[in-house]
Amino acid sequence: MPKPTRRRFLSQAAATAAAAALARSARAATNPPNVLLLMSDDMRVELGCYGSRFHAHTPNLDSLASRGVRFDRNFCQFPLCNPSRSSLLTGQTPLQTEVLGNRTNFRDTRPELTSLPQLFKQQGYVTARTGKIFHDIYDDEIAWTVGGGSKLLQPPTGIEHKKVIPRPPVPPPPPGIVPPLPQDNQQAAHSDQILVLDGDGDGHPENRVADTAIEYLRTYRNQPFFIGCGFSKPHSPPTAPQRFFDLYNPAKLELTPDFAAWPTVPAGFPKAAIRMRNADLFIGRGASPMEAQEVIRAYLASISWADWNIGRVLAELDSLGLRQSTIVVFVADHGYQLGEKGKWSKAGSLFEMGTRVPLIIHDPRAAGNGKACTRLVQSIDIYSTLVELCNLKPPASGLQGESLSSLLHRPNAPWDKPAYSIWSEDGKTVHGISVRKDHWRYVEYGPDGGNGRLLFDEHADPLEMLNLAEDRKYAPICDGLSSLARKYLEENARA
Repeated sequence: MPKPTRRRFLSQAAATAAAAALARSARAATNPPNVLLLMSDDMRVELGCYGSRFHAHTPNLDSLASRGVRFDRNFCQFPLCNPSRSSLLTGQTPLQTEVLGNRTNFRDTRPELTSLPQLFKQQGYVTARTGKIFHDIYDDEIAWTVGGGSKLLQPPTGIEHKKVIPRPPVPPPPPGIVPPLPQDNQQAAHSDQILVLDGDGDGHPENRVADTAIEYLRTYRNQPFFIGCGFSKPHSPPTAPQRFFDLYNPAKLELTPDFAAWPTVPAGFPKAAIRMRNADLFIGRGASPMEAQEVIRAYLASISWADWNIGRVLAELDSLGLRQSTIVVFVADHGYQLGEKGKWSKAGSLFEMGTRVPLIIHDPRAAGNGKACTRLVQSIDIYSTLVELCNLKPPASGLQGESLSSLLHRPNAPWDKPAYSIWSEDGKTVHGISVRKDHWRYVEYGPDGGNGRLLFDEHADPLEMLNLAEDRKYAPICDGLSSLARKYLEENARA
């Protein structure tokens, strides 16, 4: 009997692979899709696939973007962790959740709301959480089959690190700088520093978040799952293993033209536009250019470390053959400023860098995969999108976001919806609102803009250097956007 030829072996292998692919496709057609929600904290749009100004090294997120749809103009609803996450995960605006600060639990203000993972749990999914999905101290425990609870992961004492921020002399603070609050000084002890880890950071909470996600994938691979995998980096203190710092030369990181040593209100800008104290980094002190470059390097290293961990989770998804049956979403909670106008945080930033965040969605069934979408969308839209994609019954409380399903199939489909973000200084009152429409960013501070206004042409002035709001030539544009802002506040106000 003749021996099988190599060609026949290859044909059999190809046939086997094709049969397996058909079987996976059949299962995907009959079974509800899984969901893997990946989140990052304080990550502005500083990824390679978004054309990072600082050439961030993010190969795994870049790969995800090449497979899915990258949303180039996605905006959070509040530039602070808890209000933003509460909005995204309930499908309600911050005014509707009544969460306008980091010390309010939406379960206290709106206990009847159904959170995103809770809805999946109610409709037959295993819901598993690892890391930061809701805000640290307010996890929605009833939403999770496994992994719920507000206890934070802490680094083991055996992990060695070193503080490397140089502190050369900086100019004295200009008039108007506000002294740090007592809580800011307390935060400075653990936030206003750089941590360099040995090895790969084994044992650190960030790595354990990925390890747990991998364990969940293996455990629940044969049933519908919703896995929330949330990384804390690049949130301060910027932290990463040494090899991620080695990706960047701080001397080659070019600071923006509006870099300032201290928080600075540019000429022609309202005073309310810039908070006169930093709350995350450079707390109560100024930043020299060299020091700023070191901190930006550390921020980028933190992003690259988060990207590496995300890559580990996605590699396991592929290894288990789950990619074709799983919708993968990556999003950050809000943006961040890295010294632009002297600001080193997100709090109070209604600028583009404070509210624009990365959003990548890979639904294997989407016709638009591999393309970018330039339509204006919002993080609040994610809930409605997943409900439609997974064919779930919406919550009784309703949803305020719009499903992005049409854009996943046709990224350039007609879409004419503005994006809104608000800010509150006291956790009770709206002190600022931004409207992003077409190529305009409009901001009002105080009731009816009484504390000043901003208008930027984001196409002509992406660094937001020139405020056009007081130029009479742009009065019609300001009036139209102001009307949208007030309508938004009125329609979302709780009775």
